Amino acid sequence: MSRKLRVTKKNFKVFCEGDTEYNYIDKMRRQKKLSIAIKPVNMKGGGYSNFLDRVKTDGTANCLAKFIIIDGDRAVADDSEKRNLRKLLEYCMLQNQSERVPHFLILDYPDFEYIACMHTPKYRGQNVTQYIMKELGYKSIDEFKTDLNVYNILNTNGNSYNRMLSSLKKEDCFVVNHFSINRKHYEIKVSTVYDWEKLGKKGSNINEFFEVIDGFYT
Repeated sequence: MSRKLRVTKKNFKVFCEGDTEYNYIDKMRRQKKLSIAIKPVNMKGGGYSNFLDRVKTDGTANCLAKFIIIDGDRAVADDSEKRNLRKLLEYCMLQNQSERVPHFLILDYPDFEYIACMHTPKYRGQNVTQYIMKELGYKSIDEFKTDLNVYNILNTNGNSYNRMLSSLKKEDCFVVNHFSINRKHYEIKVSTVYDWEKLGKKGSNINEFFEVIDGFYT
């Protein structure tokens, strides 16, 4: 009897810092049956440097791409964190230039909670904490951040990530990853550009995460 060939399953890896991001992507991958491994990063005591250490030491076997999803508020508030962000950015660019496993640096400014608000039709730049409590019915911002069902909340009853994506001001993004996908050969090529003058402008390049995932699964 011939032995069955073992098929190696490739996946995406997502490195994120907050409960909101983790809960959102975890629910998304389960509902859509996506091959995504989530790697939470403890930012306390290390900031962006913790991200760099985690990304460097994490393996690349069977990995299609790594997404490093961070909030940009730290870099604006602290010069040392800005330097750490530069190191993280340079490392990602080096990996992309060498055509190894692609590294997508995704920067949400000021944070993912702002991006969450953009999923909703009534958001027009109001205070994020007040808006989440008033319009989404949470008692506190901490309750929102720890809600395991946050993905469903932000993608039902008129809310959706497509609404968020259409509202993003891509011209204000600090970092942009230009990419091409070859599904047949499981290849993604990335070229990263950035503009320090845009750091601190509200926005995000998180559209790239959705576009790459959709490019492989639709």
